Amino acid sequence: MSNTLLRVYPSDLKIPFGLKRQNSGIMELTNKTDQHVAFKVKTTNPRKYSVRPTSGVVLPRGSSGITVSMQAPREIPADYHCKDKFLIQSVVVEEGTASKDIHSGMFSKEPGKVVEEFKLRVVYIPANPPSPVPEEEEEDIDSLDSDVDYELKMPSTSYSASRLGYTSGSQASHNNEAVSLTEAVLRKYLDENQKLQQALDLKKRRPSSVRGFSTLSVLLVFAFSVFAGYFMTQSNV
Repeated sequence: MSNTLLRVYPSDLKIPFGLKRQNSGIMELTNKTDQHVAFKVKTTNPRKYSVRPTSGVVLPRGSSGITVSMQAPREIPADYHCKDKFLIQSVVVEEGTASKDIHSGMFSKEPGKVVEEFKLRVVYIPANPPSPVPEEEEEDIDSLDSDVDYELKMPSTSYSASRLGYTSGSQASHNNEAVSLTEAVLRKYLDENQKLQQALDLKKRRPSSVRGFSTLSVLLVFAFSVFAGYFMTQSNV
């Protein structure tokens, strides 16, 4: 027979199960009428469960929550099967009825009086369900870790050291050769410049040949300058 006074949700009382841990389940009572409805909660194993509240009044179209706490179990039942049950009794009461006014006689069945009952069985559920991680993601994580390890192990210490030593030595040798060549060019340029300066001093005594010698000296100086600049540029590169 369907209830017309209260709707009880859920239809089964689900309580998380964990050894040596106290867990709780919750049910909700909803008044389907425009009247005040009183309720009372009973169980087949009162020593095992604590119910808050055990009785009360649900306002018209209102709802009320009930918390059921189970004592910490010391052993796991076979197949997590539980035989405990709960009974919710409900009856219409007058407006203004309070929770303290409710007594067991209000739910006695009499002619012309409607007392509805709703039975719930207790269902255990895992207290700590496993994380729903797809297997594909776990495989991807493992392959990623192996790739990282592979990249870290590829370059050995001896190989890296020898390669670094080879690169540094060749680069230093190249730089030293370029610097030596540039210094030689500069020394040659300075020597030629000194000779030209001495020649100019000597030719000052002979005015007739100064013009021709000056042009030649300028060309020589220009040529050596270009030559020196070229090697300077190569050494920087």
